[in-house]
Amino acid sequence: MQPTVLLSALILAGLMGMVGQGARTVVGLKKLHDSNATQPPDQATTFLASRLVISLIIGFIAGVLAALAIGLDKLTGAAGATVEVLLGLAAAGYAGADFIEGFMSKAPAITGGAAMQTSTGPTGSPRETVPPQQTEQADRLIMQTSQLSTDIASLQSVLATSVASSNWSSLSAVTQITPELVARLFVPATPLANIRTHLPHVLAGLRSYGLADRDMLLMALATIRAETEGFVPIDEMKSKFNTEKTPFDLYEPGTPIGKRLGNTQAGDGALFKGRGFIQLTGRDNYTRIGTQMGVDLVAQPAQANQPRFAGLILAQFLANKEDAIRAAAAADDLVQARKLVNGGSHGLDRFRDAYTKGRVAIPEGIEI
Repeated sequence: MQPTVLLSALILAGLMGMVGQGARTVVGLKKLHDSNATQPPDQATTFLASRLVISLIIGFIAGVLAALAIGLDKLTGAAGATVEVLLGLAAAGYAGADFIEGFMSKAPAITGGAAMQTSTGPTGSPRETVPPQQTEQADRLIMQTSQLSTDIASLQSVLATSVASSNWSSLSAVTQITPELVARLFVPATPLANIRTHLPHVLAGLRSYGLADRDMLLMALATIRAETEGFVPIDEMKSKFNTEKTPFDLYEPGTPIGKRLGNTQAGDGALFKGRGFIQLTGRDNYTRIGTQMGVDLVAQPAQANQPRFAGLILAQFLANKEDAIRAAAAADDLVQARKLVNGGSHGLDRFRDAYTKGRVAIPEGIEI
């Protein structure tokens, strides 16, 4: 390869990396501007031009390393660089320092023989995925560039891993929510596979009700942690709080709890026991939430445990008390926030732990 051709390819790769890092910068500046607009002048965050220069240099380096990873022939071939290749370089630049770190740790593993796996998505349709340790962000990137060569796929795997472990927030760029990120709010015993399976339904529910922001995401995840630490929709288990002689007889009509739950017919206690991520309980709740969703949960209460419906039920319940929940969150009153959903303080320790961890792990402006 001629030196001039080699140099041109490296410069092109670096420039594409700068484009990606520039996009990250624009997002960060927009967020910084919006944040400063709500702050007193003496508390506004100052933007440093030197940080911009450093960020662009990092993007250039990441783009060059990405080109070396996939092979410079992808840029210098007779057909020239494809749009997919250029986007891959820009994506590496967007990750910046995270990509560089991932490249240095994983470069020996990049080979032309890397193979993609095929799995089934939540809707049952086939989709391409990266190995389990990769992130949802990588999954989306790979789906968009599924026609790339296996070399490009390997590059994206490195990119995905570096983004997943990112703690670098040069300009507070928006990131995407991933199962690995959510797992930080739960205990080690919570199966990551469960989070991967059910998180899409939780996020879809939040989006459906216009709750796709950090505060409501934390509320949803902390509620799941308090109600079903395994991150899976479940049936309420028998306990001294719901059962005296026969299962859920303390929820039956004529009992104090049964009256509060709106149970009116014999057998309602067991029929309308807690289900789902939020443990929807009682005939009144099944009727009200089901009507709001357009689903007959009274006729088929077990539907509350179906992942798609469980995500929607959780979001609907939060939407019904959105204003009060947001007020409690703004006041840092987690006791009240928990009470608004649970009616009491059951699981408050788990709720508080997850919410507190989420404030640290999940950045403002998270893309949901």
